[in-house]
Amino acid sequence: MLSIAIGADDAAFEMKDLIKAHLKELNIEVTDYCLKTGVEDEMYPDVAHAVATAITQGKHQRGILICGTGIGMSIVANKVAGIRAALCHDTYSAERAQKSNDAQIITFGARVIGPELAKIIVDTWLASHYEGGRSAPKVARISEYENGER
Repeated sequence: MLSIAIGADDAAFEMKDLIKAHLKELNIEVTDYCLKTGVEDEMYPDVAHAVATAITQGKHQRGILICGTGIGMSIVANKVAGIRAALCHDTYSAERAQKSNDAQIITFGARVIGPELAKIIVDTWLASHYEGGRSAPKVARISEYENGER
């Protein structure tokens, strides 16, 4: 069964709960990594780091991170070695994040997109699979930079 890690800051708790419910309707296992329950001092860096780390530890196959814009979550998740997190506010980006870049995490902003679009973006990303092919050398190069090999 596919296992998804999810997290949000205080700006995106409602969107996170909506996406969790949507994933559960699809019979996908969801683990919530929010540290608190909607309080204003929820630190998105802590949530993003926890989700990204759990994925590198093999606890989940993929992750979804949501904040006001999705930008901060993406920045933090990409600081964790081995993670490729992509900011996606449209279905084409969500599809390419997975097909071309093998992104284990998508991020988006609750203040940028609406709930129905968020669900469609998640569905598109989940339906997409890494193709390798001409993208494989590029993804390998990202890993080389990350590992200090270049």
